[in-house]
Amino acid sequence: MGKVIAIANQKGGVGKTTTAINLAASLAVMEKKTLLIDADPQANTTSGLNFNPDSDSMRTLYEVLIGQIDVTEALLDTDLQYLQVVPSHINLVGAEIELLNEERRESVMKDCLADIRDEYDYILIDCSPSLGIITVNALTAADSVIIPVQPEYFALEGLGKLLNTIKLVQNKLNPTLSIEGFLFTMFDSRLRLHNQVVEEVKNHFSDMVFKTMISRNVRLSEAPSHGKPAILYDVISSGTNNYMSLAQEIVKKNQKSFS
Repeated sequence: MGKVIAIANQKGGVGKTTTAINLAASLAVMEKKTLLIDADPQANTTSGLNFNPDSDSMRTLYEVLIGQIDVTEALLDTDLQYLQVVPSHINLVGAEIELLNEERRESVMKDCLADIRDEYDYILIDCSPSLGIITVNALTAADSVIIPVQPEYFALEGLGKLLNTIKLVQNKLNPTLSIEGFLFTMFDSRLRLHNQVVEEVKNHFSDMVFKTMISRNVRLSEAPSHGKPAILYDVISSGTNNYMSLAQEIVKKNQKSFS
């Protein structure tokens, strides 16, 4: 059965979408059959993989969640053989309202994915920078959550809210949800503050922090404007190497837990 991993942090600008795209691409390069779900109405994951979020002909997560189509009708192939994507659209904002009257509103995404989970090794969900009903759906559908953290002072302040939400989801909706790991993004080892924040988070969460850290890298920033993950834009960049290392760390960790 495929492992479902949500990538979540209600704080914007911490590298969620960059992580979603490049981790998914790295897993695909490792020949792990991967599905990437864009659950953010901003649709940056969609455009970052060279799909037009304004296209009228494209079926998206919005239609899936409101029950208009089956999730298989929204699947798009990418430039990588082992990677497919379910795109997003600004309409997804409307799904927040439309789901409010649903009886199992927090479990709609989980139900939608039930029939296809077995077809993938990994399903990654890129969450929006909020703790609304769509993000709660992603956490309810997921086995675990990756929390990208920028090593800045204010980044730590937001972690408490997210961890409380995860705890609520564990208590009421998804008791098996676990934290896959805290991932440091945009890390610069030359900055004293960055090193201090890393130490503080490691002291707090110890082995829940990924060994891999994502360094600041121009190529990672440039790649989405070309509609490509970093590995197809610049295979030898440090960003590509960082995300390949993260993918290997996750695969190794999950092989241990399944064995």
